[in-house]
Amino acid sequence: MSSPSSARTVLVTGAAKRLGREIALALAKDGWQVAVHYRHSAEDATKTVADCTQLAGGSAAFCADLTNEAEVRALLPQVIQRFGRVDAVVNSASTFEHDTAASFSFASLNRHLHSNTGAAILLAQALHTHLLARATQSGQPAIGPRGVVVNLLDQKLWNQNPDFFSYTLSKAALEAATTMLAMAMAPQMRVVGVAPGLTLTSHMLTQEKFEQLHRLSPLGRSSTPADVAATVKFAIDNQSITGTTLLVDGGQHLMKFDRDFSML
Repeated sequence: MSSPSSARTVLVTGAAKRLGREIALALAKDGWQVAVHYRHSAEDATKTVADCTQLAGGSAAFCADLTNEAEVRALLPQVIQRFGRVDAVVNSASTFEHDTAASFSFASLNRHLHSNTGAAILLAQALHTHLLARATQSGQPAIGPRGVVVNLLDQKLWNQNPDFFSYTLSKAALEAATTMLAMAMAPQMRVVGVAPGLTLTSHMLTQEKFEQLHRLSPLGRSSTPADVAATVKFAIDNQSITGTTLLVDGGQHLMKFDRDFSML
C-alpha cells in the first residue's frame, strides 16, 4: 500500500467523460488527487487521468462494473492501495435507459438500482469504514478525519414525469439514501446530493433542440457542466452541509414538464 500523502484524494465514478470528467477536472484544479472510475471508456479515462495529473500531479484510472457487487466492493480498496487514503467519493456514473410504466420490468429496475443506487451506497459504506480505520490508526477516533460523499441526482425528482421510469425510481431511492446515510454515518462523514437540470445534450437531441430546451427555466438557462462541478466542489468544501440536496437547474424544477426533455 502507498503511504498516505497530505494531498486529499477523491474517487469520481463515471469520470472518463461528460459530466464526471468535468467534476474530476474541477477537483484536480483545486488540488485533489483524482481516482478516475470508468467501465468501458478506457481511452477517455486515460485522457482524463492525464489532464488531472497535469493540474494536480496525481491521478489514476480504475475500471469497475457498477452493476457487479464484487467489483463495487473492490473499487475503493484499490484506490486506497494506490493513493494511501480517500477523503471523498462523488457518485456521478449513472445508467440512463428509457422505459415507461407500460414497458417496466424487473430487469430494467435492477440495472438502474444496482448501478445508480446500490453502488453509491456501497461506496459510501466503504469510505465510512476507511475513515474509521484511519481514525483508529491515528489514536483519535473521536476526532478522526471527516469525509464526504456527493451523490448526483436529478431535478426531475422535484418535477416528475412518467418517462425513464426505472431511472427515476433509482434516483429517488438514492435521494432517500442520501438522507439516511447522512444520519447513519455522522460525524465521520457527510453525505450531500447535487441535482442538475438539463446540462448536456445526448443522441436523443439535436444541438438546436438542446439549446432550446436549455433555455426553458425561470432564469432562462439550465445548469452547465461548470455549474454542476462548482456545486460539487462547494458541497465537498462546506463542512456544515449534510443530508440535503442542492438543486442546480436554473429553476427548472419549478416548471411543469409533462415529458422528459428528450421526449419533448
